[in-house]
Amino acid sequence: MRAGQAGASSLAPREGAALPLAVSRPRCHTDSPIESLLTGPDIIRVRATTALFLALLAVAGCRPNRSPLLIGLAGPFTESRGQSMLLAARLAVREINDSGGVRSRQLRLVEENDSAQTTRAIAVAATLRDDPAVVAVVGHLTSGTTIRAADIYNAGSNPVVEISPSASNPDLTGVGFRYTFRVCATDLVHGVELARFAFRSLGARNVAVLYQNDDYGRGILGTFTEEFRRLGGTIDERDPYLATTADFGPYLERIQRAGRAQVLMIAGDRATASVILHQARGRGITLPVMGGDALAGIQSEGAIAEGVYLTSNYLPQSSGDEKNVSFLRAYAAANGGAVPDHRGAGAYDAIYLIAQAIEQGGVSRAAIRNSLAAIDSAHAFTGVTGRIAFDDHGDVLGKGVIVGVVREGRIVRARTP
Repeated sequence: MRAGQAGASSLAPREGAALPLAVSRPRCHTDSPIESLLTGPDIIRVRATTALFLALLAVAGCRPNRSPLLIGLAGPFTESRGQSMLLAARLAVREINDSGGVRSRQLRLVEENDSAQTTRAIAVAATLRDDPAVVAVVGHLTSGTTIRAADIYNAGSNPVVEISPSASNPDLTGVGFRYTFRVCATDLVHGVELARFAFRSLGARNVAVLYQNDDYGRGILGTFTEEFRRLGGTIDERDPYLATTADFGPYLERIQRAGRAQVLMIAGDRATASVILHQARGRGITLPVMGGDALAGIQSEGAIAEGVYLTSNYLPQSSGDEKNVSFLRAYAAANGGAVPDHRGAGAYDAIYLIAQAIEQGGVSRAAIRNSLAAIDSAHAFTGVTGRIAFDDHGDVLGKGVIVGVVREGRIVRARTP
């Protein structure tokens, strides 16, 4: 097991293991209808067979459950942004199983692709919640899918824990879901840090914002706008777009014509940010570009992404912690030298958190939830993304973000004054 709370006492009965059966030896009356017809040796054989049968029943009742523990994994695994989450979760499960599993039981992932679509996420959540063999869920990846799925996971007579590695919209934990947790900072942190970096480090006083009109985009937009204005800055343009928008020409033309913006802020995902970036540069717009953690992967766009700023809960090379170094080495070895992103690191930590919760509390869904809720500041879990402790709403306490910048195809920590 990874670092965390001390394990439960080995003397305590483990949940899921049946208690020994209290078997009473039957009274054998020599004048019973059957035994009265048997000779002495036959009576002895009948009694011995009966005793052996009852003993085998008792042993079977005491045998611990060795079936695999199923953990749901939900995300957009057919998309590039879902790959790191999938691969890191598989790595964590493999490591835990190679070390003997949890309570002498192996873990097994139930992988469900939600395609980053809310309707699909709702169906996936219902499937996982209604399978009694699924003890917990790691997912979903995006804010919109996680919020909609949370309604399902927390409903019914047997709710199930979900831990999101990357859903950052504050609304996720603002409605009192007891079985929902996340290991990442919220947009309250991302938007604020982006605003401060734009104002203080880039010296911007006027910013143009293009935001994806969904839970994530509106979340980043709101916190960025509030903080940037508080600092004394002005939001020069603020335009929404859809994930299916292909032509950003009208927005970019208006920004270019006004000529006041000193930074272009994109509150959306990497796919649309890439389109915006190409169209902006093609029009000769050379403004610094920045965005939230959903821009992860933009570095693969090549030279056009050079200098793009983004916030992240995790940058692979930002910590020399032994646990992180070991994770990076194992991930690279298992995946052809690939490097995980913040979604992968968060999923890796989430699997280990669930394993610890099972080890300490038991395999029932309620026990897992209660063990996770008990991870407070005094009993924090240390993962590859840093220190994890939960508040009463399932948010991670004191989680900050890093401002990174694309340099020569890599995201490195940006310099601040």
